Amino acid sequence: MPHMSTGPHTFSTTSPDLRAVLEELKVREPIFHAPGFGSSPADWERSMAPDYWEVGASGRRYSRAFILRHLQEHPPADAEASGWQTRDHSILPLGPDTYLITYTLHQPERITRRATIWQRTGRQWRILYHQGTIVTAGEDDAVPA
Repeated sequence: MPHMSTGPHTFSTTSPDLRAVLEELKVREPIFHAPGFGSSPADWERSMAPDYWEVGASGRRYSRAFILRHLQEHPPADAEASGWQTRDHSILPLGPDTYLITYTLHQPERITRRATIWQRTGRQWRILYHQGTIVTAGEDDAVPA
């Protein structure tokens, strides 16, 4: 199947009318590792929907209860202090007050593509779902020709 390489803008285009929402959510990513998300067990619980779940970079699925227990036992690293960088942010509305944010996370040991579904409830944001996928070295973004 023929593919053509594309630049990061193919996957990181955001409608101008969604820029404010994108900026609100960018400060909360990467989840659990950004001050905008929160740094205490109460913050984490408040920021996660009751039926939250995620798929880790390994492909393993994790429940909300598992994530909360793990965070308490292993406090998360601070992304900025660890030298992590996020790039190529994009946002897509999925429904009323519900958005998909995607971006690339560059860590010293790996690069992952991230996707989080956020929902605004009143004045607060909470996550419904999150997924991370490891980018294989030398992998290139592609779209059908």
